[in-house]
Amino acid sequence: MNGMGGSVKFGILGLGMGASRARLIPQTEDAELVCVCDLQEEKARQVAKELNCEWTTSYDEMLRRNDIDVVGVFTPSGTHCDYAIKAIEAGKHVFVTKPMDLRVEKCDSAIEAARRAGVVLAVDFELRYSETNQRIKLALDNGRLGRLILGDLRMKWYRTQEYYEGGYPPGWRKRRSTEGGSAANQGVHYIDLIQWFMGPVKTVYGRTGTFAHDIETEDLSMALLTFKNGAWGSITTTTVNYPSLGTSIEITGDNGSIVWKDGKVPLYKLKDDPTPSLEEFPLDPDRPKNIIEDMVSAIKKKAPVMVDGDEGRKSVVIINAIYESSKSGKVIEIG
Repeated sequence: MNGMGGSVKFGILGLGMGASRARLIPQTEDAELVCVCDLQEEKARQVAKELNCEWTTSYDEMLRRNDIDVVGVFTPSGTHCDYAIKAIEAGKHVFVTKPMDLRVEKCDSAIEAARRAGVVLAVDFELRYSETNQRIKLALDNGRLGRLILGDLRMKWYRTQEYYEGGYPPGWRKRRSTEGGSAANQGVHYIDLIQWFMGPVKTVYGRTGTFAHDIETEDLSMALLTFKNGAWGSITTTTVNYPSLGTSIEITGDNGSIVWKDGKVPLYKLKDDPTPSLEEFPLDPDRPKNIIEDMVSAIKKKAPVMVDGDEGRKSVVIINAIYESSKSGKVIEIG
């Protein structure tokens, strides 16, 4: 495994979203893309040619290589931790795309496997690396909004039936075992973000349903939350909203409010400051800007990753509580 010297060598599994992360590696200092892997040989060949690396259709073959330090997993949602554990058992550091997995128990198994092996396990929640989002987090942690009272998440997207029928293997997006629905697939980025902003969730009361698609999973979820700090919250995720209205997070404290809308902040108002600015919170210019930089920093500098396994599982716990509450009709206590 890589020590302090030399480049950190990467292998990428799954070249849907994984291709965009593979392209970041040659652009990153002290990072080298060694191999890509995909079930579709033509896709693997194409990306390997573009990025001047090796390719394979066999994950086991990639894991047997001694010249790979880190594996990135970009496969259907319900398989992330299975592939992560295989990488860990092969002595590799590993990161997975969102969600960490669909089941909390699988997340826990991966966390324990990484702990035993002494390797880095991370989850690629790309919104955590955003400068805007990091400044919002600092503003909240520094009490600029005062006591937090309410956090509302609304993700109103549109997906066609063809979207669910597509992908590889075909139809994986509509299956409960591999996809997870509007909360676990599309919504998880924002569920992670709101719990990062607001703090740990205490209770969840949720409803889910399938209204406009022929799929096993939900295309609409709604939930009411309480947070450990006493604040309340709500979550809506859907793929039935035509036209798509994007995603917003509104956070209210007793001193003001912040509105986040599709990565921008159209409103930031405080009672005690007529001209508040998120620019008042300086960020380290050398901080990791994406998951590739984060993994390089973790391995070469022994720095903590932005989202480790314990942090990555939090959104999975919330989403599973929404499903459990919808099935039982009860409030689910998670913290």
